[in-house]
Amino acid sequence: MKHSRSILEEGQLPLEQKKRKIQRNLRTLEQAGLVSSENKYQEIINEIAKDIRNQRRYRQYRKAELVKLQQTLNALNSKTAFYEDQINYYNTYIKTCLDNLTRKNSRRSIKISGKEEEKGNKLKNISLKYTAARLHEKGVILGIDELQPNQFKNVMFEITPGEEVGDFDIKAKFLGVEMEKVQLHFQDLLQMQYEGVAVMKMFDKAKVNVNLLIFLLNKKFYGK
Repeated sequence: MKHSRSILEEGQLPLEQKKRKIQRNLRTLEQAGLVSSENKYQEIINEIAKDIRNQRRYRQYRKAELVKLQQTLNALNSKTAFYEDQINYYNTYIKTCLDNLTRKNSRRSIKISGKEEEKGNKLKNISLKYTAARLHEKGVILGIDELQPNQFKNVMFEITPGEEVGDFDIKAKFLGVEMEKVQLHFQDLLQMQYEGVAVMKMFDKAKVNVNLLIFLLNKKFYGK
């Protein structure tokens, strides 16, 4: 700040005073052996000319450095958001596991009523059915081998919670042909997300967005 103020004050000096100051500074430089009055201070003139020529290059260099810094900042912000989402996914998964463990321990010591039993099994009774077209709209299904998007309405998916918490049974019918059931482990999805796997294949046909599948399961089964 002081340096900037000093430059501003020097810029407001009268012309004659500026000349005298330049002459004093030139004598100081000559005494230090950096310039010579014999060649009319050609050394400093050359340096000033070089600096003027390189100004554009300096500006371009600074602009490129600012772009790199902004890209780095954006990447760090994106990574931070990714890890925050992943923490939320793991917290949801761990909470569900703990709730399930507590429910099992309670059943060992206390005989619960039929109404409470029904509540405890509510998650197991949930079954989601979607056409591939609907999952494609949600971004979960990216594509299906040998099928065009206008055929996705003829492909059905059914998602049902498994016996163990975090397990899901996936059934599918491709153009009326029932496929072999696939078991999906929520923890495996989280591991793929951690390793940066963006797309997985299901039934050797359907390309699935891992992040959006996790989001769908969280929203529909865990209320997140």
